Amino acid sequence: MLQRLIDSLRDSAGSALRLTSLAGAAAIALFITIAFLCAAAFVFVLQNYGPVQACLVGAAIFFLVTLVAAGLYVLRKRKMQRRAERAAKAAKSATASMLADPALIATGLQIGRAIGVKRLLPILAVGGIALGLMASRSVASDEPAE
Repeated sequence: MLQRLIDSLRDSAGSALRLTSLAGAAAIALFITIAFLCAAAFVFVLQNYGPVQACLVGAAIFFLVTLVAAGLYVLRKRKMQRRAERAAKAAKSATASMLADPALIATGLQIGRAIGVKRLLPILAVGGIALGLMASRSVASDEPAE
């Protein structure tokens, strides 16, 4: 059973490596294609209008590409922030619903009776401190770092 798991992992890692190398080769080919297209456009404008206009057209094309990339970056960042906010809201509602569950409260009371209140108070204090530290860390990590 363990050998099958290792073989499966090895096969999936090998296929992922092959796919990654193919994607890298495709990206390099795309970059070279774009470079030749830019050179062809530059030469065409250079022959018809002159060197200054050719440089200005090249700069305008790359400026438009930069604007599109920046716009996509901003949209992606907003989408990720909305997703993080929804996840945080879902986690808070899940925690609230879990604490309102009567079966969980009954289980907690039974554990308290079994262990004893005197032994349970230090455990609850340490748990409360850990919960507070975890909550403060999650709030600090939700803030965007810029």
